[in-house]
Amino acid sequence: MDMGNDSLPPSLDLGRGTPPSEPGFIPAWLRQTPGEHRWPAAIAILAAVALQLSLPGHLAPRPRFLLPGIELLLFVFLVIGNPVRFSRDWKVLRYAAISLVAVASVATAWSAVLLVQRLVTDDKIRPLDLLLWGGAIWLTNVIVFALWFWEMDRGGPVSRACADKVHPDFLFTPMTVPEMVHRDWEPGFVDYLYLSFTNATAFSPTDTLPLSRWAKLTMMAESAVSLLTVVLIVARAVNVLGPG
Repeated sequence: MDMGNDSLPPSLDLGRGTPPSEPGFIPAWLRQTPGEHRWPAAIAILAAVALQLSLPGHLAPRPRFLLPGIELLLFVFLVIGNPVRFSRDWKVLRYAAISLVAVASVATAWSAVLLVQRLVTDDKIRPLDLLLWGGAIWLTNVIVFALWFWEMDRGGPVSRACADKVHPDFLFTPMTVPEMVHRDWEPGFVDYLYLSFTNATAFSPTDTLPLSRWAKLTMMAESAVSLLTVVLIVARAVNVLGPG
């Protein structure tokens, strides 16, 4: 496969979004590229596992180390398959990547439910513990949804590098103003992490718009989980800290 090929499907209008100074210019996100580096996503996955392990035992799925262990095994397998850049488009790697994010999602949701249950049944939780536990679950949730966005947009990082799909699931700002960014700009994991963080804090799209239905539903799900965490957990902590 020629990773430097700038060819596009015939259905794409090459004149659309072309910088005035370079007629016929094709943005990097619409052409084949060498593939995204693995390390940003790898750091995020390890951070999510560390946050899960930082929670006390009563807020973790049982057995305690089962789900984090599965995540680490899948992570090692994925690193072996694509150690530096996302270039190999093997189905087994794709299934393993989706499985890793799914397992992390189950672990995070489980911990969130256990925390809400503890919040309802125990009125003697220390505010500091409540804020630390809620913050860890909230941040893990941000990372997990960033991984979902990153893994699903236009078929995942390998599919995006190969330019297999023209129509994006998320419309990032640089896509609308290609003349304002570097000619080789394309969305990477950090962009999806920013999308997830802003969606979790604003409870709505900010500068990145969801285009497909699955993208809208996934963002809605993240906002719902974030709202639950902030309203129930942080409000309880502030109430305990307040007068009376």
